[in-house]
Amino acid sequence: MDLGISGKRALVLAASRGLGLGIAKALAAEGCHVLICGRTEEKLKANVDAMRAAGGKADYVVADLADAHFVDQMLAAVHHTLGGIDILVNNTGGPTPGTVEDMDAEKLYNFFQSMVVRVITLTNALVPLMKTQGFGRILTVASSGVFEPIPNLALSNTLRGALVGWNKTLSAEVASYGVTANMILPGRIHTDRIDELDGANAKRQGKSLDEVRAASVKAIPAQRLGTVEEFGAAGAFLCSAQASYITGTMLRVDGGAAKSN
Repeated sequence: MDLGISGKRALVLAASRGLGLGIAKALAAEGCHVLICGRTEEKLKANVDAMRAAGGKADYVVADLADAHFVDQMLAAVHHTLGGIDILVNNTGGPTPGTVEDMDAEKLYNFFQSMVVRVITLTNALVPLMKTQGFGRILTVASSGVFEPIPNLALSNTLRGALVGWNKTLSAEVASYGVTANMILPGRIHTDRIDELDGANAKRQGKSLDEVRAASVKAIPAQRLGTVEEFGAAGAFLCSAQASYITGTMLRVDGGAAKSN
């Protein structure tokens, strides 16, 4: 299917690896000019080179969501590299694992800034451009934990949940301008982050990594982990021309793992 977004300009945050990179690659394959950001230049350059080798148009900027100047840096990059914006994919790295009691004030504040405040501030700065041109796609990557809190990920469950109400409110405010705002919620997608979390859970439970992984897969109706490519394709569809009547929604990509409707 041609998603009807060839030539569109897309900014994808935290896309040096994992879920952000999966969406970036899918958008590049659809003909978008993709700008990715992340903290590691070596990884960013390799990913951009790969997208270009596959026939895509891609650039990168080294940036850290934890930096107080992140939003200004992104706005400058959008202006100078893309010349505007059609698609914004809000993605952030996951916070450290832990319980609610592990959420001290400093940790909560710092991750709130990088995972919530800067996402909202950047989106607010780019929305007027989308409204003026009568087209925009805002896609925010969160977690299945906003539906069913994930054990030992209290900080993630809390902060990503804050974006749910924001996204729904935003979607209603911009819908009449041809701008959509949706969320995509990964379940167990096989990324480096999942390997890191499984390793932490194995240590916490006193089990082997294989035992923890087998138990998690057993709880998924699809009986396997999802792939980054599957997740990226779902994200690209929500950014497509065909998805123009889909807004204010949360799409779960979890192999049927969630027990709620």
